[in-house]
Amino acid sequence: MAMATTPLYVASLIPIPKQFNTAKPHAFSPLSSGTPSPLFLRSTLPRARLPAAAAADVVMEAERQTTSATPSKTLPFRVGHGFDLHRLEPGYPLIIGGISIPHDRGCEAHSDGDVLLHCVVDAILGALGLPDIGQIFPDSDPKWKGAASSVFIKEAVRLMEEEGYELGNLDATLILQRPKLSPHKETIRTNLSKLLGADPSVVNLKAKTHEKVDSLGENRSIAAHTVVLLMKK
Repeated sequence: MAMATTPLYVASLIPIPKQFNTAKPHAFSPLSSGTPSPLFLRSTLPRARLPAAAAADVVMEAERQTTSATPSKTLPFRVGHGFDLHRLEPGYPLIIGGISIPHDRGCEAHSDGDVLLHCVVDAILGALGLPDIGQIFPDSDPKWKGAASSVFIKEAVRLMEEEGYELGNLDATLILQRPKLSPHKETIRTNLSKLLGADPSVVNLKAKTHEKVDSLGENRSIAAHTVVLLMKK
């Protein structure tokens, strides 16, 4: 298909013809005597005409040079938030933070349904600006059926380290009506720290009921929120 030849006006991206270089400086020009002001020339000289295709090439080249001159920004730290929720159903194990918790119900999920680890993975991926856990480990893939969520954590940590970051600190909140997690919190926190390769002092874990409100408060589901701070190494 033939390119359009309709002329475009390009004032600032091409040299000014010699015959117009004899103009005197504008009265308000900051330039020294004998040097024409670009602002004066731009406003008074006839605009040079270029074919549409040539004008487009000039503009694209200017944009390319501007883009290539801008370095990618490296952040000294990144913050991510994760959330997850699973239904609680009879006949499933309840696994939280890689620890099996005695209960008459467990999480119905494609993998082992570890709501805390899933939430932590999403927080790390979010901080790195990556897709969420469902895109990286889709539940439509049979190989993740019943998989231990520690696999997902290890991959998230690998990606974090690959980008040159380490865990600054982590704060997680579990929401469930039953069972009470007080007897298990320290075990869960210790195991989570180990999976993350982090000192336990930077990993915090809280647990709350939902005051018997909706599915969380009726022992029909469990949820978790996590916030992470990643620091550049």
